[in-house]
Amino acid sequence: MATVVGCLVAYGSDSESENESEPNTSSEKVDPDAVSHLQPLTSGRKTSLSVLNSAPEVAVKEDVETGTHIDPSLKEVLYNPTYETMFAPEFGPVNPFKTQQMAAPRNMLSGYAEPAHVNDFMFEQQRRTFSTFGYALDPSVDSSQVSSSSYIGAVEEAEKKKGLTVFESGLKKEKRKRVKGGDASEIDSFLGPWAKYQDEKDVAKPSEEEQKELDEITAKRQKRGKNEEEAPAEEKTILHVKDAYDYQGRSYLHVPQDVGINLRSAEIPDKCYLPKKQLHVWTGHTKGVSAIRLFPGSGHLLLSCSMDCKIKLWEVYSDRRCLRTFIGHSKAVRDICFNNTGTQFLSAGYDRYLKLWDSETGQCISRFTNRKVPYCVKFNPDEDKQNLFVAGMSDKKIVQWDIRSGEVVQEYDRHLGAVNTITFVDENRRFVSTSDDKSLRVWEWDIPVDFKYIAEPSMHSMPAVTLSPNGKWLACQSMDNQILIFGAQNRFRLNKKKVFKGHMVAGYACQVDFSPDMSYVVSGDADGKLNIWDWKTTKLYHRIKAHDKVCISALWHPHETSKVITCGWDGQIKLWD
Repeated sequence: MATVVGCLVAYGSDSESENESEPNTSSEKVDPDAVSHLQPLTSGRKTSLSVLNSAPEVAVKEDVETGTHIDPSLKEVLYNPTYETMFAPEFGPVNPFKTQQMAAPRNMLSGYAEPAHVNDFMFEQQRRTFSTFGYALDPSVDSSQVSSSSYIGAVEEAEKKKGLTVFESGLKKEKRKRVKGGDASEIDSFLGPWAKYQDEKDVAKPSEEEQKELDEITAKRQKRGKNEEEAPAEEKTILHVKDAYDYQGRSYLHVPQDVGINLRSAEIPDKCYLPKKQLHVWTGHTKGVSAIRLFPGSGHLLLSCSMDCKIKLWEVYSDRRCLRTFIGHSKAVRDICFNNTGTQFLSAGYDRYLKLWDSETGQCISRFTNRKVPYCVKFNPDEDKQNLFVAGMSDKKIVQWDIRSGEVVQEYDRHLGAVNTITFVDENRRFVSTSDDKSLRVWEWDIPVDFKYIAEPSMHSMPAVTLSPNGKWLACQSMDNQILIFGAQNRFRLNKKKVFKGHMVAGYACQVDFSPDMSYVVSGDADGKLNIWDWKTTKLYHRIKAHDKVCISALWHPHETSKVITCGWDGQIKLWD
């Protein structure tokens, strides 16, 4: 035990001589203090602990740091450092992959900015001079030695103006003198502050150049006026089927009875289902289709109008042929509307004409115009008023025409924007109109004052409106990508619980429709999709990619459980089932 302690003491000593000396033998005396910690404690005796240094001595190598680092925050260096020291990286070695631009010293994103001592007034003076005249003093040039090279920007302008700033006035403006106004006591000759200037001209005569411009403008206006008064386009029709009449002398307006469904019944289907697949594509229009209408009552024929200025009549059943083309508008056709029996229909075109056609013969019966673009057209659905129709015009008016006389018999002039839709409600005693002025107005028939006006700050324009099959609701396609439902009886209140969302229609008048049993709502959208919502839950059930461009209209067949017809700006009309 004593030998071990001796070795420890020898190892912990600092002197080399002790390390080199031989280890103690057991015969040598051991210091009692050295082994006192191993002895049992005795009362009344104090023990002292010796400090042990058990760390070996390590030879410290030379300092790794070769150069001295300069603190980057220092503003002043008191000795002359080398270039390497001056531009050494702040920490670690130099990055070999840094470009010259990255390695350049920067204290801001675009480079290195040094504080310059410029008087605030001087800075503002030069800034305004540069924004006004296009030149300013170069801030890096000593201002005491100003020459033509010490300007930046439009140097020539600076030489012309002799370097004048905004605040230094050039030529002094002479104050215009007024004609002396006489004596204030003489009321007739006294002019006072209303006196003319001495050099004032009474008549402003245009210069030669201005006169030329004015002549050109007036000539253009006169030409424009001539264009507006052009004669209506010549009407013609093309029959696409061999025989206009069958062996019994019936035309295509006759409702077929061999299609597997009773098209003459007034009963609606008990339960409707979601359409899943495409059944047929009607092609024939060369440009986008703007509206489609089913034959009233039976729905066995389909009328479509297009931006190629043509109107076409198609079969919905059997061979689904194109029966007849009606040509008579010189510009795109915006809207169409059948009368109650389907024997006649109206068309509204951008050529500012409304035309009445015979569905069977294709003859244009009459044309109407008030030199404004009609945006929508509707026959009065009452049996005793089939000679009257209303049209929403681009000049904010709703105009009512009588077919027999061909004259305007009433004007409803209260909207503040172009009228987009007209929808008859309340057993055709009233009609609802929507406009670009973001309002909805309700009118009594033949009374040119709206008795209800709905406009909220949060409301958007509603360019497509459809009445539900039960006549209780109006579905309005709003420009904020939702379909709003208004009550169509009495109060015309917004039903806040029924809002249909999830489609994109901003900027397009996509027509909405209901399924015959009121269980679904269908609408096209800007992406060419057909969207189907559940009426009760307002949940978006189904979405079909129907067209390559905007799907502008969707119609649910009134006698079918799952047949929907869509049309789009790709020029196609499709049947879904």
